[in-house]
Amino acid sequence: MPTFTTYDGTELAHHFKGDGEPLVCLPGGAMRASAYLGDLGGLGAGRRLILLDLRGTGDSAIPADESTYRVDHQVADVEALRVHLGLERMDLLAHSAGGNLALLYAAAHPDRVRRLVLVTPTPWAVDLPVTVEHRLEAARLRAGTELYDRAIEAYEEILGGVDTDEAWDLAAPLFYGRWDDAARADWAAGDGQQNEKAAAAYAGPGAFDPPATRAGLRRVEGEVLVLAGGLDGNPRPALAGQLAELFPRGVLDVQPGAVHFPWLDDAVWFTSRVERFLASGR
Repeated sequence: MPTFTTYDGTELAHHFKGDGEPLVCLPGGAMRASAYLGDLGGLGAGRRLILLDLRGTGDSAIPADESTYRVDHQVADVEALRVHLGLERMDLLAHSAGGNLALLYAAAHPDRVRRLVLVTPTPWAVDLPVTVEHRLEAARLRAGTELYDRAIEAYEEILGGVDTDEAWDLAAPLFYGRWDDAARADWAAGDGQQNEKAAAAYAGPGAFDPPATRAGLRRVEGEVLVLAGGLDGNPRPALAGQLAELFPRGVLDVQPGAVHFPWLDDAVWFTSRVERFLASGR
């Protein structure tokens, strides 16, 4: 297991999968170990995936100062990884809450990003909030069967303040395009892969300066793909499109029938779209 030492002496782990040009991958969660990304539906067949375990997750060490779980402090971890890998510029992929780390990194180091893929990103860093209405709009697209009607009812309770494990388990099918064995396994693994203390601190007070981040993103010269799921409420495709517009060379694409983990929903569609973008910028 390769490791490197970041700016404050914390030892961070990263994992290699596949062969080809490097693609640095930042997990979501927030603060979920990178293992859940797998090989991103087979994307490692043509790319050398470099999966970073964020501080305090997976095989990475817990930092001496746990206030550094806040996402803005982790920008320096991504830069330390780039230097460790010896990359002048890098292709970067981030999922879900990890999109905020990628946004902050791109704004701080626009010249170090060659191409950026934001997969179902939650764009808190640029003040594009995902609302309860967005989440319920997407959930209600699934209505009509016992499984999803029960899931929608549970999700409405969660969004109304009933935060229980039972409710989340009932709502879980809404976060995947198909409630199959792969989706159930991913859901079951989630709790054991997440550092809850770190997750609570990740987007804490002071983490974001949206005007400064938006200004930084306007300096990103590399191409950016924002990939939304057609059935995802976090974000809805329209909100993902607003994020893409913040970049000079940003583009939105929507994976049909996908929710929050599109490589599980349709691996062929996902990998072909991401590979095409990384190869051509389109």
